[in-house]
Amino acid sequence: MSLAQVFLSEFIGTMFLLLLGVGVVATNLLKHSKGQGGGWLLINFGWGFAVFVGVYMAYKTGGHLNPAVTLGVIASGASEFVPGVAITAASTLTYIAAQFLGAFVGAVLAWVTFKQHYDAHEDQGEILGTFATGPAIRNGLWNVLTEIIGTFVLVSWVMVNGQTKSALGPLAVAVVIVSIGASLGGPTGYAINPARDLAPRIAHAVLPIKGKGGSDWGYAWVPVVGPIIGGVLAGLVFGTGALNIFQIM
Repeated sequence: MSLAQVFLSEFIGTMFLLLLGVGVVATNLLKHSKGQGGGWLLINFGWGFAVFVGVYMAYKTGGHLNPAVTLGVIASGASEFVPGVAITAASTLTYIAAQFLGAFVGAVLAWVTFKQHYDAHEDQGEILGTFATGPAIRNGLWNVLTEIIGTFVLVSWVMVNGQTKSALGPLAVAVVIVSIGASLGGPTGYAINPARDLAPRIAHAVLPIKGKGGSDWGYAWVPVVGPIIGGVLAGLVFGTGALNIFQIM
């Protein structure tokens, strides 16, 4: 594949992920939505199925949709992201740029879908909450640790799945996302993906949303730093490199 094809694959997959992911939170929170008040599990399952769709759309590039996954693959010691796409500085930047731009466009499309509902909604925190994550109890250290653990689970599963004979597909990734959200998502809203949080947060900042308030930039570093650390640790522990736990066992 050319780098242009890599970019298009990851861009489209991440765009679908954020369109459906932001959409399910907006459905649950925004005034006059027919799904308002659907609850935490609706959000968990909505995000899980959003990942399912996004991974399928980006199957040619492995459906990373997440810089933490991309960096985890690098940390694993692999030589290629997928067959035919060598790990280089150029291919890495292509993956990550496509993920951030796709996430931004997906968030904008979700806003277009719910434009009238955003205009009718007064709660600034809930408006931001449809785009980006936030902590239930604000404490930078513990919030980062939560994101590290959640992302470690996700990327560890991706690493192990790739080494199994069955190599379960996108539906299994969706199940893992639902499980992480239901079990570990309460403290921070489980970003577990820097592109998933930062790009929609930027969209929130620049879109002409009525009465939207601030974008909480003081917290924005947490869902970037935590997932990156968690993804790299998972790649080191469960990847193909020297620290692979299965080699130790």
